[in-house]
Amino acid sequence: MSGIEIALASIGAMLVLIYAGMHVAIALMLLSFVGVWMLRDNFQIASNVMVLAFKDSISDYLFGVVPLFVFMGLLVAVAGIGRDTFEVAAQIFRKVLGGLGIATVAANAVFAAITGISIASAAVFTKVAVPEMMRHGYTGRFSVGVVAGSSVLGMLIPPSLLFILYGVLTEQSVGSLFIAGVIPGVLLSVVYCVGILLLARFAQGFVGSASHAVEEPPDMSAGEMLAKIFPIVLLIALVLGGIYGGVFTPTEAGAAGALGALVISLAKRRLSWASFWQVLVQTGHTTASICFLIIGASLYSRMLSMSGMPGALGGWVADSGLGPTGIILLLMLVIMLLGTILDSASIMLLTLPIALPILMAAQVDLIWLGVLVVIAVEIGLLTPPFGIAVYVIKATLGPDSNVTLGEIFTGAAPFALMMLLVLILVFLFPWLATALV
Repeated sequence: MSGIEIALASIGAMLVLIYAGMHVAIALMLLSFVGVWMLRDNFQIASNVMVLAFKDSISDYLFGVVPLFVFMGLLVAVAGIGRDTFEVAAQIFRKVLGGLGIATVAANAVFAAITGISIASAAVFTKVAVPEMMRHGYTGRFSVGVVAGSSVLGMLIPPSLLFILYGVLTEQSVGSLFIAGVIPGVLLSVVYCVGILLLARFAQGFVGSASHAVEEPPDMSAGEMLAKIFPIVLLIALVLGGIYGGVFTPTEAGAAGALGALVISLAKRRLSWASFWQVLVQTGHTTASICFLIIGASLYSRMLSMSGMPGALGGWVADSGLGPTGIILLLMLVIMLLGTILDSASIMLLTLPIALPILMAAQVDLIWLGVLVVIAVEIGLLTPPFGIAVYVIKATLGPDSNVTLGEIFTGAAPFALMMLLVLILVFLFPWLATALV
């Protein structure tokens, strides 16, 4: 078999293995090892390539940012900052049509500025916002749909683990990627709020009607709202202000943010030894999972380079006349299709090693491309049959909930379409991603 045939066979085999239930990282490593073995006809060379991939893939100082931001986000969730933010937002928007939905989006946007993990946002606001919205007369599918849709803001509004991963894979500045995500993140939040207003006005059967008969909590004074929101504002200023002001590198900002979140959790007296141990274990699990994926992707990209496939694909694209625009559109389509079966990190690690050499040769702006990739990947969090954010919400609701998995997907569908609209806008107007960089 030629190198191109081996590479194509590995892609087909990977889809089969993933559909069969094999973990993406294991599939990447296995097929990469077998591919190098077949390409060089030498078991020892394949073994050496694997050893080098394990040694070099995650030894970079930048990777320290992954556990630090994960740790910070989990501490913030334990400290109840998400609940405090939602209560303040609900107070501000409670008299607006669809107000609690808008409050959920606003609170999630603020919460996203210190978590960087969509799954954490989905879990926190399922507990905080869904019961409150349903108590006020909103339908179950709309309530969970708002949480599912707004949870993806955690991966677009900086700091974002996906931007960190993309920066590592493409050797782009993580700080620049963070800055590039600000305007699209705010734009998506605004589109969500406008969409909720329109749904509440023209699709009352889907949204439900907010009941004014329920007992409302007493009005919060400006001082009370400030006291609830102050810790999160302080943490955002510390992390993002430090990065944008040039005081911290992203890794140092992660360390400062983790320390700040720990101090806030202790000051609010919401961190016990048991919950602290749980946060540490969950941080380890998340970090290990991401690192295994990165190692697998590094090994697979080396195998593809040895096969000559990127060069052959580049030649095919050049001959086809697709041009940079056609290549990007094709990449977005593939990413969204993969989103139906894979998680966000796996999609990036599978597609970028193949597409990146072609896009670099076409001189595509990789910062702009990073924003497009993250938005397209996050659409997959809301689409069946995988839709990891949907499954997190279902698991968080618990077995006693009468909201079905199908209703969660139905509720999330309008927000997936709104994300697609923002993806199109950023594609048509690249300055939305690059204006602040």
